[in-house]
Amino acid sequence: MIDRLVDAVDERTGRSRLVRKALRYVFPDHWSFLLGEIALYSFVVLVATGIYLALFFEPSLTRHAYQGSYTPLQGREVSEAYRSTLDLSFHVKAGLLMRQTHHWAALVFIAAILCHLLRILLTGAFRRPREPNHLIGAAMLSLAILEGFAGYSLPDDLLSGMGLAIAYSVALSVPVVGERLGPLLWSGEYPGSGVIESRLYLLHVLIIPLILAGLIAIHLMMIALLKHTQFAGPGRTERNVVGTRLWPGYALRSLGLMAVVAGVLLLLGGLVQINPVWQYGPYDVAAASNGVQPDWYMGWLIGALRLMPAVEPTVLGVTVPNPFFGGVLFPAVAFGVLFAWPFLDRMVSRDRSPHHLLERPRDAPVRTAAVLGFATWVIVPFLAGASDRIFVSFDVGYELQVTVMRVAWVVAPAVVFLIALRVCRRLRSSGERPLRGWDGTVLERSESGGFRPRAGRE
Repeated sequence: MIDRLVDAVDERTGRSRLVRKALRYVFPDHWSFLLGEIALYSFVVLVATGIYLALFFEPSLTRHAYQGSYTPLQGREVSEAYRSTLDLSFHVKAGLLMRQTHHWAALVFIAAILCHLLRILLTGAFRRPREPNHLIGAAMLSLAILEGFAGYSLPDDLLSGMGLAIAYSVALSVPVVGERLGPLLWSGEYPGSGVIESRLYLLHVLIIPLILAGLIAIHLMMIALLKHTQFAGPGRTERNVVGTRLWPGYALRSLGLMAVVAGVLLLLGGLVQINPVWQYGPYDVAAASNGVQPDWYMGWLIGALRLMPAVEPTVLGVTVPNPFFGGVLFPAVAFGVLFAWPFLDRMVSRDRSPHHLLERPRDAPVRTAAVLGFATWVIVPFLAGASDRIFVSFDVGYELQVTVMRVAWVVAPAVVFLIALRVCRRLRSSGERPLRGWDGTVLERSESGGFRPRAGRE
């Protein structure tokens, strides 16, 4: 069938050579390379379920008395956005399944991107000539977080309203321009007159998905042009790729993974409740709820807001409001370091050579320690973002949590850096768990840049 298809393409375009070359493209065999594919297929599920939801959702803040089937809310004044979300959950066929699958897919999408990015950082896959692809990946992560925030803000329930109120305060805290930035983004003073229908809805269903789809296409194209990276092993050098050809082996395997990802997400959507907006109720400016958390990927920003000391310094006659440090400066520094990582690594290592072979984390102790220290610096605020749940579940006071985590925010990254550095150096010098071939042969680096069997076995 594939041969007939290639012949048909050649007959009409004269490009069968390119098609056959594409079908012979080789993918390396390692489980960690599937993390990126999981993110890709989660995005496919997001698009498919999002299209279904868009057919029934009403992005409007026009308010009416609720007369639907959910008895506890009957007679309450709710927005059209909230009412349509309830109708999707209770009346539209497969509506609740699509809502919850869409939500779970968003969580898995961002988690897979993060795991994929961590693998990239720990193995040195960002090095020359792949710096542009790293920048694209970091951009996709930032857009995915923004897309997720816009999505869970649409239903106009209590949780999403609280998140928008916090975001509005952060926008106002930007020095000099904040008092104009907030009303500009929210179309007026909070809660604004069109933040959902004219801002968030367009961002969530059109603008950001199109940008993400374009970045994914460019990302995949650059991988194909530069060829895949691979871990060291017998016969693997900087100039080749050892693995499975696209057709039929890898294509069928990848289609199987897509089916598994879609199946697991549908099972989660059908069996595991998430974001029950009918329990939260419609948003009310005077209402607030304790123990309710935003989606996990926003936890680090909420935690940073909680951990910042109560200071508002004046710089050159301009007062810097406190929310600016945790809500704007902290994520700006974090993503700034992430975008600059390939260039910072090059400055430290002074390595400007092109690389196609990956390194094990132990073989680059400083890089591994820096990655883990940087991750710890982000994880501590993430834990602080769960302080409500820690208080409710373990009865640990807020004041004690904030004090401990403020200290950990400063101390823990340095401690993790030093421990990781020492462990990697010891592993590298001890010879324990050396790099081996498939037959157990201990490998050593050859003059050609690849690896060859070392004399003898361990």
